[in-house]
Amino acid sequence: MLYENTLFGPRDKVAEAIGILREMEPPDGYYVAYSGGKDSTVVLDLVRRSGVKYDAHYCVTTVDPPELVYFIRAQPDVAMHSPRLSMWALIVAKNTPPTRIMRYCCAALKEHGGDGRTICVTGVRRDESVHRAKRQKIEPKRRKNGQYLHLIFDWTEREVWEYIRGGSLSYCGLYDEGFARLGCICCPMANVQTRIRHAERWSKYKALYLRAFDKMLQHRRDVGKKSDTWRTAQDVWNWWIEDKTFFRNHNPQARIFEEAN
Repeated sequence: MLYENTLFGPRDKVAEAIGILREMEPPDGYYVAYSGGKDSTVVLDLVRRSGVKYDAHYCVTTVDPPELVYFIRAQPDVAMHSPRLSMWALIVAKNTPPTRIMRYCCAALKEHGGDGRTICVTGVRRDESVHRAKRQKIEPKRRKNGQYLHLIFDWTEREVWEYIRGGSLSYCGLYDEGFARLGCICCPMANVQTRIRHAERWSKYKALYLRAFDKMLQHRRDVGKKSDTWRTAQDVWNWWIEDKTFFRNHNPQARIFEEAN
C-alpha cells in the first residue's frame, strides 16, 4: 500500500517520492525518461506534482504499438525523438535479428536518452524482474557521467495501479485489453506466447519484420556471409519468434553469432 503504518511509524510512498525529487533537484533539471507505460506515467505525474524543473522525453523505437504511440503523443510536455536508424534498418545492418543476448536494439533506440544530463528519472521497479531487483534506487549511469533515479523502485505493481486509479490518471488502453506490460512489438525479451500474440494483434508489424529479414538475407549474401540456418525470411521469422535460439540443441546461439559476424 502507498500509505501504511509500519513498526517505524507511518509511511507515505507518494510523499517520499516527491520529497526525493525536491531534495535532489539538479541545476539543469531532471531528464524524465518516458515510455508511455504505467510506471513512467506515475513517475511523470509525481514529477509534475513536485514542482521541480524537468523535461520529459520519449525515444521512438519504431516498433512500439501504435496505440501506445498515440497515447504518448497526447502528453503535452513529452518530447519525441526519432532514432538515426529504425529497427528495420538495424536488422539489415547487424545481419541478424535482435535476441536476448544480442540486444543491439536497446542501445541504438533507447539507452542514449539522457546522455549529458545530471539525473535521469525512470520508472524502473525492482519487482519487474530478477535482473532489475539487483539494481539500486539511485545508481550511476553506465556509459556517461550522471545518475539514474528510479523514483518508484520499491513500489509494487498493485501500488502503481492504486496511484493511477486514485488520481484518475489516463493510461494506455492496451492494459484494459489484458496486456500486462507494454513495449516493443515482438520484443525478444518477452516470452514466446506474448510474441505470438503480438504478431497476431499487430500483423502489419509482422509483415515489416519479414520484409526486414528478407533485406537482411540479401545483405548477408551481398557481403559474402553464409547461412545454412536461414534461407528465407520465413525461416528467420520461425527461428526468431519461437525463441529457437534457446530451445533447439542443433541450432546453438554460438553458431548464429558466428554467422552474424
